[in-house]
Amino acid sequence: MSVAAAHFPSRSAVSRYVTERSLALASIGLVGLHVVDDNFLQPEPGMTAVDHLPGGLTLVALIAAGGWAYRRVRPGARAALALLLGFFGVLAGTESVYYSVAATPTGDDFTGFLSLAGGFVLLGIGIRTLWRSRRTDDSLRRRYLRRGVVLAGVVVLIPLFLLPVSIGYVLTHTARAGVPTPHLGATPENVSFTTSDGLRLQGWFIPSRNGATVIAFPGRSGPQKHTRMLVKHGYGVLLFDRRGEGASEGDPNIFGWAGDRDLHAAAKYLQSRPDVDPDRIGGIGFSVGGEMLIHAAAHSDAFKAIVSEGASGQSIRDDIENVGLVDGILSGGAITPATALFTSTLPPSSLKSEIAKIAPTAAFFIYGEHGQGGTETKPNRAFYAAAGEPKQIWEVPNGQHIAGITTEPAEYERRVIGFFDRELR
Repeated sequence: MSVAAAHFPSRSAVSRYVTERSLALASIGLVGLHVVDDNFLQPEPGMTAVDHLPGGLTLVALIAAGGWAYRRVRPGARAALALLLGFFGVLAGTESVYYSVAATPTGDDFTGFLSLAGGFVLLGIGIRTLWRSRRTDDSLRRRYLRRGVVLAGVVVLIPLFLLPVSIGYVLTHTARAGVPTPHLGATPENVSFTTSDGLRLQGWFIPSRNGATVIAFPGRSGPQKHTRMLVKHGYGVLLFDRRGEGASEGDPNIFGWAGDRDLHAAAKYLQSRPDVDPDRIGGIGFSVGGEMLIHAAAHSDAFKAIVSEGASGQSIRDDIENVGLVDGILSGGAITPATALFTSTLPPSSLKSEIAKIAPTAAFFIYGEHGQGGTETKPNRAFYAAAGEPKQIWEVPNGQHIAGITTEPAEYERRVIGFFDRELR
């Protein structure tokens, strides 16, 4: 008795359908699917597809153009397209990995894993195509000269384009996912309020014992030690998750673009509380929190005193102010346009241009002697020079970035509390 052999497609039949180009186009489609999902189908809570139209449509158009061109160009150009699109596919999938580790995958994280897989496939195709299409029919001199030029181009491309684009994407798509445990020196009240662009922000409030209240920013994790210091001296404190972070709605943006709206909403919330004196509200901000506080104080009279620690810059506008045109462009010129593309948001005005608008709100600028490699000195001295009275400045000896409270704890407490005592009490 004989059994008929099962019929399987031959290897040649499979290869006719699963070609390099079909596999590459399918992978490009997976990357594009995640971009559409991330921007339009499943945006972050509080956001809509309309909020992402400029950047999202631009990314979709670029990916579609890459897929269209892939079928029509020579092998060397196909390899370059596969490598670039593969790089972006892997980059776009990093947020899925981050949130799966930090919390649990939800929403567009699942298409993010597809983008990650498509990206790795494209990188493999690009490397394979590049190897198979290399020329070997010319002289060794020409061959190594050509390859040297390509290698030099890659070496330039990485720091000037690939690295800034990576920074721009990661810092606008990932943020702290959970809410930390409060260690504030008092039991906080859970509060929430809404920004002018409709985002619900969550936070903690500790009532004042001396009549004055300070917003400690950003987030509910980093400012806890400073909060305990303020609470010890009787100050009320408001901490909250900025947009896109923790329990708050919105897209994350570590650079703080549009973050001044969060502070305006926080100040308005405090002014609405019967247990807060609306004429005695201050703010203390760290790093990008100090930068957002500068923007907020420049356009609001709600703040009577602000402390900005470790501020330096949020975009290429600040880089140019700090180090000059050429160095500013070289140090991070591609980060700003990449951030604008990924967030559909324009960068804020330079910090130096905002400083003069803060007065008569009192301003205190703090920076570490070695903060961010010593790059905090020049901008903070420029901020102080441009600010109106009343103003103060302090360089923390041997201090690193936003480390004043741990480097010189007693002096830090004396200066910061003394500043708020004079201006708010």
